[in-house]
Amino acid sequence: PNSPLSRLSRGETSVAELDPVVNQVWDECERYEKLTGGWFSPFTPENTFDPSGLVKTWAAARAANLLVEAGILDFTMNAGGDIWISDQATGEHDFKIAISKPVSIASEQAGFLTVLDLKNSPYRALATSGTAERGEHIWNPKAALKAPANELAQLSVVARDLVTADIWATAGFAMGERAIGLIDAHNRANPNGSIQAIAVYPADENGHNRLEATEGFLELFARPN
Repeated sequence: PNSPLSRLSRGETSVAELDPVVNQVWDECERYEKLTGGWFSPFTPENTFDPSGLVKTWAAARAANLLVEAGILDFTMNAGGDIWISDQATGEHDFKIAISKPVSIASEQAGFLTVLDLKNSPYRALATSGTAERGEHIWNPKAALKAPANELAQLSVVARDLVTADIWATAGFAMGERAIGLIDAHNRANPNGSIQAIAVYPADENGHNRLEATEGFLELFARPN
């Protein structure tokens, strides 16, 4: 209750009065909100500031940068299921990343949906948003009262860096059925900042999930040796 964000939510302080890192996170959230056309929003349905969609991978990326600055270059990172691969990783399987099925890891149906190989691509990060572990926890910032997003079961995004992948996974999940079309449009307008995504729709009455992916995603599938 006495954290900086709790005090900010109660109106007891302002961003300018808090540690400069809060202002830095606020600015990053605003930047990504604009980049995603408003589909990523740090403001809850109660209109309080909640940067949880950013700060996990933002902190992880800072930690990775510290390792690089210290001369540690050959590593990969798993930040709560979001993955980043150093350009200098040398392990045989370092650039291969599995995407989980859209079910809880405790489920008997748990396993891999597919495996990607990012070795010869510009992408080094993967992030996934979904409902399997935490239920409906992502709100749609463009819906009435910012209702929970529920048109997809899961959305995975690959990007050049970890924060971008995480932000777009959250924003894309909020987009729902529009996600793949909007991300393809983003890629056409921003070829140097492109991302790729695969959406998994909720299971139908037969237990089957429909998949939809961006135009460049198929090129990332791992091939048998």
